[in-house]
Amino acid sequence: MKIGELAKAANCGTETIRFYEREGLLPAPERTEGNYRSYQDEHLERLRFVRNCRSLDMTHDEIRQLLRYADQPGSDCGPVNRLLDEHIEHVDIRLNELRALRALLAGLRQRCEHADSVAHCGIIQGLASMPTEEKQTPRTHLG
Repeated sequence: MKIGELAKAANCGTETIRFYEREGLLPAPERTEGNYRSYQDEHLERLRFVRNCRSLDMTHDEIRQLLRYADQPGSDCGPVNRLLDEHIEHVDIRLNELRALRALLAGLRQRCEHADSVAHCGIIQGLASMPTEEKQTPRTHLG
């Protein structure tokens, strides 16, 4: 199948497919005599796997690891369990971060109960006076 057909079957764009190929998450397809990409059912299966992992907010490195495990079906699935446990821990951390963010936003919103001029806006004043925190390096979530 051509890239457009694969994209339609996987419900994604052709650029997504090319991106996953560049990232090594999807193997390069064979080429036709006209140099068109020629995808097989295995590409669709792998693309769906990658997209499902991304929908679970997994990083490309986590997906690469899962793909390596999937390519060895006779292996023990203990490492898969550990990878998912680690991902659940990351999700728990992110949930805590989001709860703290929500509390901060709600506190800012309470500073401006009634519409007033921007010069007297508690939200603007709060944002200007808040201490800034050093930004931590986030996990990579591309694609």
